[in-house]
Amino acid sequence: MTEASRHRTRLVGLGLSGLFVVLAGKAGYLALSPERDSSVLAARAGEQVKRADIVDRNGEQLATSVTVYSLVANPQLIWDPREVATRIAGVLPDIDADSLTARLSDQSREFVWVKRGLTPRQRQTVFDLGLEGLWFKEEISRAYPRGTLAGQVLGFVNVDGVGAGGVEFSQNDRLTAGGEPLRLTIDNGVQAAVEAELAASAAADGFEGAAVILMEARTGEVRAMASWPPFNPNRSSDIAIDDPSRMNRATGALYELGSVFKPLTVAAALEAGAIRPTDMFDVHDPIEMRGYTISDLHPIGTRATVTTIIAESSNIGTVHINQKLGPRRQQDFLKTAGLLDRSPVELSGSAAPILPERMDDLTAATMAYGHGIAVTPMAFLSAFAAFANGGERVTPTLIVDETRKPNPVRVMSAITTDLVNAMMREAVLTGTGKNAEVAGYRVAGKTGTAEKPVPGGYDDGRNISSFAAIFPYDSPQYAMIVTLDDPKAGPGGSVASQNAAPTAGRIIERVAPLLGIAPRFEDFRPAGDAYRSGDERTSL
Repeated sequence: MTEASRHRTRLVGLGLSGLFVVLAGKAGYLALSPERDSSVLAARAGEQVKRADIVDRNGEQLATSVTVYSLVANPQLIWDPREVATRIAGVLPDIDADSLTARLSDQSREFVWVKRGLTPRQRQTVFDLGLEGLWFKEEISRAYPRGTLAGQVLGFVNVDGVGAGGVEFSQNDRLTAGGEPLRLTIDNGVQAAVEAELAASAAADGFEGAAVILMEARTGEVRAMASWPPFNPNRSSDIAIDDPSRMNRATGALYELGSVFKPLTVAAALEAGAIRPTDMFDVHDPIEMRGYTISDLHPIGTRATVTTIIAESSNIGTVHINQKLGPRRQQDFLKTAGLLDRSPVELSGSAAPILPERMDDLTAATMAYGHGIAVTPMAFLSAFAAFANGGERVTPTLIVDETRKPNPVRVMSAITTDLVNAMMREAVLTGTGKNAEVAGYRVAGKTGTAEKPVPGGYDDGRNISSFAAIFPYDSPQYAMIVTLDDPKAGPGGSVASQNAAPTAGRIIERVAPLLGIAPRFEDFRPAGDAYRSGDERTSL
């Protein structure tokens, strides 16, 4: 070979070597720089707008957006899909190697998701593998720094950052537009106290589900909304679709709430002039209606005043009162109170009530004490809160809006409100709600124990236990409901006086100072004393 030939051979070799270096550098650059790859540019239709934060009424963070990295691949740049998939599965155990191999083998595709939302450690581990055809795509993910706090209220976002539950869903357009944080009416401190007491009650009473709502009666602003079991939106992708923690029982569960309806029945009858607070009613004999027997859990005497009927939770007395009111006026009152419609609170899962198929004398009688009508705790509290607002009902809200006007609806007169509040105060002082009394905070309220409906009737071994309250009694500001789904019988039984009432009392004791309510310890007796019959009473 001549010297010229050897020189040409060296030049060709150097040229090929340089070409390989350029190609290798290009491949590495593609692997680490998605902006240079058309598939990634296509995936980035535009820069993501950072989803707005969610904060509580005091500006404390409840939900925020953080930058994460997702692993993606271009199958057209991968020489051995099986090897790449196997090595990725070796450091990311939740990756199925066979499934990933199949996806990476599809040469018609230029973009394949491998894993979304890698932790920094996972990202570095994959990077250290040095595999071809992979890169990291920067994304914005949602984080909930307080874990389960108000979890069902907040909801969650799906893998593409779209609201898929709670406020994240109902306010998705507002949040995806970015900008200022969305401020909720929830108070983090109050919410945490409510959830802590609900957890303690779950340990003691062993219920399968529960809901607590605390609302400012004048404005309708919800200060706390808790649902049991708790839900952690940070783990939404790991929680099964049918897991009970996903449901917000405060707005999405329908319950026959039982005797908490009795104050509403009495208010309707007083407002219509059908009864007077000093009227006496026969409470001795059960009422027979078309084969259905209405009786009391415990006898409370022969005759009783309206106050005694409320304080001792007499079904018999309540039905007699409702018979004087009549079905038509009963329905008109329930409609004005908002109990024939779903609650308009800003959560898409708010459930519509279940009403009797026929409105007749029997259904009117059972609805008077909270059977035969199923509503959400939120819908009920919206109506009940009128007792803490001079007889006016306002629409509940979870969103702070300085321009919002409550637009109250008159449900009953202030005089009727005062009369029924005095009766409910007596229920806490001497009747079925004694375990809800809190020294200094003057609670007025009503217990409710209802058997759970089952196909063909009711299960007398399973209850819905509730306590509805207003406080402070002499200057009402807040309304609250505690609803426990199927509490197990403890030392005092499974009735509301032994579980829902004490739970409500413990919550009020913790949250009243947080709400700025000063305790008052002087001896205080309600006006309801004037309406007591003097009969012997037995607490339920």
